[in-house]
Formats: sequence, structure tokens, C-alpha cells
Amino acid sequence: MTAQSKIEGIICPVVTPMHTDGSINFTELKNQVERLIMSGCQGIFACGTNGEGYILDRREKQKVLETVVDQCGGRVLVYAGTGCTSTKETIELSLAAQKMGADVLSVITPGFAAASQEMLYWHYREIAQNVDLPIILYHIPARTGNVLETATVASLSKIDNIVGIKDSSGSFANILNYIAAVNTERFRVLSGNDQFIIWTLLAGGAGGIAGCANVYPETMVSIYRLFREGRIEEAKRANESIRSFRDCFRYGNPNTVVKTAVGLLGFNVGKCRAPFHLMPEEGLEALKRVMRENEAKGLR
Repeated sequence: MTAQSKIEGIICPVVTPMHTDGSINFTELKNQVERLIMSGCQGIFACGTNGEGYILDRREKQKVLETVVDQCGGRVLVYAGTGCTSTKETIELSLAAQKMGADVLSVITPGFAAASQEMLYWHYREIAQNVDLPIILYHIPARTGNVLETATVASLSKIDNIVGIKDSSGSFANILNYIAAVNTERFRVLSGNDQFIIWTLLAGGAGGIAGCANVYPETMVSIYRLFREGRIEEAKRANESIRSFRDCFRYGNPNTVVKTAVGLLGFNVGKCRAPFHLMPEEGLEALKRVMRENEAKGLR
């Protein structure tokens, strides 16, 4: 079975644990990867948004990926976040990830500078021509400022090793448009917004890259399992059960909320790297309350 055919289910963008001085805690990173695999996650995503890939330098990204690949040991697919602002740097990091044993590349759209659809198509085509791994497009326009239009995604989906997209636009209509425009047997559409996972599956998508799986891996994995078993109403309830936790995202950067929550579970993941390390007291108390309530409900 090829890596491409296994791109499905719940993929966790693992947090990158850090010591109090902001350096990476690789021992705890191994612990988190193992915890997620044992909880049933179908893939581990290194250096994603929840893994603070945006604030890690190249050496750190490579060491994080090396650690994740080693800990996974081929048991699940390893997704590597290799998108950079320039095409050249993205290719270089992608080739390094390929050499280190990553199974799939996740390439975010370039950020800050505005890019036309022609530029984005050229960028991704150039990357695909220079690496041998499957590539997942990563669409998160609120963070990058650049939108991957449906027609562009449809064109990119025809390139052999561009095999899917993670959509974090926050628009389910956008996910539906992508699904309608591509061959979903070959090109996998994944929800990057956790509240849409069951709906994406029902519409013909392949699953989700789920930040909440860092906090509730068993609950998130159950969405996919129940869907595959045909227990759709139960899958919907499992998906709905994380709503109160996601509501806490209004108190700050979602990545900060997720990592804070993992720490509240008792894991030594530390804080996000400054300046994204702070959470207002009001938000922290709300998060603690929600997590107590969810624990009583059996969310894991």
C-alpha cells in the first residue's frame, strides 16, 4: 500500500514540547508521539501550525522531524511541514525531509506577500517536480493572506505527486467546492478545522488534521472509527463533544490554547515560544473549567 493511499483518518499535528528557556524538549516530544500513536491516530504531523513550525528555525525543524520519524518507526505516516516563503527554501527543506524518512509533505501557501493564482500554481508545480514524496497543499488564508482558489486546486490535483489538501479556511463551503472539483479517489481533501471533520467525511473527504487530537486523541480518533463503522450519529456526537473546548480559542491563539491544555493534562510540554506564550487569566480559568467538565464526560 502506498503512502498516498493511506492518507486518511485523524492526523495529529503534534505540539513541539519546550523547556522553560524555549529550547525543544525532545524527550517529551517522543512521549507525545507515542501517546498519539497508542490513541489510534492514523498519522503524526511534525512542524505544523500546532507544532509551532512557524517559529522554529531550519535546524530545529529537521531535528523535530528526525525525532518524530524515529519514534513512529513506520507504524503510522509521518507528515512534514516544509512550506517556506520562497520556493527555493521549500524545496531544500522538502528534500531534507525526504532524506530523513518523512512519508508525506505538507506545504503551506507562501505568506505575507500577495501571490496570484498563477504564482501559487507555479510554486507548487516547481516543488512537486523536485521531490519524490506525496504533497498535501495547506490552505490557511487567515494566517498567510493567500487563497488557493478551487480552479487552482483542481489544476494542481492533476500533478502526480500533489495528492491532497488540508483546508483550514474555516469555510465548509470551501471544503465542498474542493471535493466537487477533484477526483477524491486520488486527491484527498482533509479538514483543518476540527468541527468539520465528520461533515467532510460525509461529503467525500478523507478525514482531518486535527489540533484537538493533542488534547483528546481518543475522542478525535473515534470520529473516524465510528464513521467507518457506519455509526454516523455517534460520530456526529463525538465531533460535537469538542465544541466547548474549541470555544476557548476565542481567548487567544488556538495553538497557545491547545498547548496550554496539553500541559493541564499533566504533560511537560511547556509553553508556546514567545511572544505566543501568554494566555489571559480569564481564558485560563475558562479552559480549566471546560477541561474538568469534559473529563467528567469521559473525553480522552
